[in-house]
Amino acid sequence: MINDPINSISFDNTEYAFAYKSTDELKKAHFLFSSMGNPFVLNMGLSLMPAAIKLHIPFTKTIIRKTIFSQFVGGETLEQTAKVANKLEKYNVQVILDYGVEGGSDGEKGFDHATEEFIKVINYAATQRNIPFMSIKVTGIVRFGLLEKMDAAMHNSEGSLINRYNKVLNELTDAEKSEWQRVVKRIEKICEVAIIKKTGVLIDAEETWIQDPVDALTILMMDKYNKQNAVVYNTIQLYRHDRLAFLKDSFAAADERDFILGAKLVRGAYMDKERKRATDLGYPSPIQPDKEASDRDYNAAVEFCIDHINRIALIVASHNEYSNLLTTELLDKKGLPHNHPHVHFSQLYGMSDNITFNLAKNGCSVSKYLPFGPIKDVIPYLMRRAQENSSVSGQTGRELGLIKKELQRRSS
Repeated sequence: MINDPINSISFDNTEYAFAYKSTDELKKAHFLFSSMGNPFVLNMGLSLMPAAIKLHIPFTKTIIRKTIFSQFVGGETLEQTAKVANKLEKYNVQVILDYGVEGGSDGEKGFDHATEEFIKVINYAATQRNIPFMSIKVTGIVRFGLLEKMDAAMHNSEGSLINRYNKVLNELTDAEKSEWQRVVKRIEKICEVAIIKKTGVLIDAEETWIQDPVDALTILMMDKYNKQNAVVYNTIQLYRHDRLAFLKDSFAAADERDFILGAKLVRGAYMDKERKRATDLGYPSPIQPDKEASDRDYNAAVEFCIDHINRIALIVASHNEYSNLLTTELLDKKGLPHNHPHVHFSQLYGMSDNITFNLAKNGCSVSKYLPFGPIKDVIPYLMRRAQENSSVSGQTGRELGLIKKELQRRSS
């Protein structure tokens, strides 16, 4: 492991980081992050926001739209994202589009509708130079309870991931088999359009108690569609203590089956929920014992991917400065360009602009993860962003410090 990445890229350059924002936009961002840094204000907002939307309280959507929504979301419609994407393109920053649906409320009809929406995103992305990827959540096209049942059964089986998956399929009822087959057809339909349109499909990670069938399905899609290029990517959460081993097992499967492994590396998004459920139900927590362990595994995963870059297409989806710098140094040591076709960097829209725009300035292939959708549909996403900024050590303070630095620079 490399301990001291060279500082050829500086993430302290706020002029590059915020060049795309006006001074008024920076001041608004400063107010928002200051509010999220106040536990009382944050908790009150998180408690009231979903209820206010549900009860149609006047001006709620307007307030949300002008504050947290505009900071972290590209718009309510696909067309509204164009303005953001076009602005980012001027600074060599690309876009990962994410239709913000997180579980259908209309059953099979809702799942079919979400599938068509995902395909609409792919078709739109294919017309834009600046949108190489789109993101989907499998929970948008399948019943949560079915995933939960399959995952529990897979945990009680032995063997490889795919062997356990196949065994569980045989144990489903006839109705469940038909239901799951519709899920497979939906994901295949999405991937078939993606391969024609040359747009990458990033499969989001889910909670541990439904992740195994999602992983199996994603591996099978990679085996089918990633023969020549990386079209399908799995999201690997390194705040789980078993995911580095899973990455290596996935690579072994890719090597054996001769497909390109698409690996989007993240730290994770469900830490508090995972720990609480493990405590409530009395099983060992799947989460790393501390941040240092997460960081160690994440950086080891990056190094593993770079070491096998001909077989792995890597997305470093991280807000951690060290991990991003480490990736660039590993590429340097191998004499590989920072814009290697199998290496991409990404950060969430509205966060860590100092990383994104300085990577872009250095010639890296980098994007902003840009969700869009009706406010009521992206509320879960917005709540996670607010919680993430308050729970990640120093994240809000870091954002505020950089914004203050840039405001001072502009006023001097």
